Amino acid sequence: MKIEVMNLWNKIPGRHDGDIHITAYLPDVKKSDCAVIIFAGGAYMMRTPHSGKAYAEYLANNGICAFVTDYRVSPFEFPLPLLDARRSVSFVRYNAERYGIDKSKIAVMGTSAGGHLAALTSTYFEDIDYDFKDEIDTKSYIPNAQILCYPVIYLYGDMRHEDSARNLLGERSAKLAHRLTPINIVSDKTPPAFVWHIMTDSEVSVFNSIDYVRALKDKDISAELHLFPDGWHGMGLADDDPQDKVKICVSSWRRLLLNWLEYVGFINKD
Repeated sequence: MKIEVMNLWNKIPGRHDGDIHITAYLPDVKKSDCAVIIFAGGAYMMRTPHSGKAYAEYLANNGICAFVTDYRVSPFEFPLPLLDARRSVSFVRYNAERYGIDKSKIAVMGTSAGGHLAALTSTYFEDIDYDFKDEIDTKSYIPNAQILCYPVIYLYGDMRHEDSARNLLGERSAKLAHRLTPINIVSDKTPPAFVWHIMTDSEVSVFNSIDYVRALKDKDISAELHLFPDGWHGMGLADDDPQDKVKICVSSWRRLLLNWLEYVGFINKD
């Protein structure tokens, strides 16, 4: 596996406290011309390695080019995380030839709050004006697929994730929460989805995933949903443990994801 760390922006729009990186994890043997861009979870307060770097290594070990985005988190609020996410898609699309990637096979993948960011990137298409636009920004920021792992979807109501809403929106929560909840803005431009969640998740209600997939269904957007009966929030890859039947069950999501990527044409059949 080859790893490349690059600056996401040539000149960074909005507030920031240093360079913003996108890290490529490139397989030794490619089995696909797709790319997966990963937004780690962490309640828009941090980015957890087990849902960023670990995912990318898993994908690269299975022949898929993966990119981890160090999107801005608290104290940086909307729209800055979304600008970083959009830029990631445009960045990979701009560099597609360099990495042997099909520009029409770019997926975003997110966990927990990173799942909200991936879903928002897949549903929120309003213009956001910013400085320092360049050639990369001429490439579409709309992904071709979305992969959501126990995602935060609601930013309001009983199903909301309070920390994510507060860190992303700050004092504007009441004004923006409905507008930035992906369920409310699914459209015919929203790409197909692979979603998984754990029924016993006590941090982010499973109805975030169930209701989002229902909203996709209402718009005739293809989606695959997997619900696991037991486990906890933040399981990530749920590394196999022969003594832990819960992890063995949940870890099957990785195989199911590869099957889905093949089904939607992102992975070439052997």
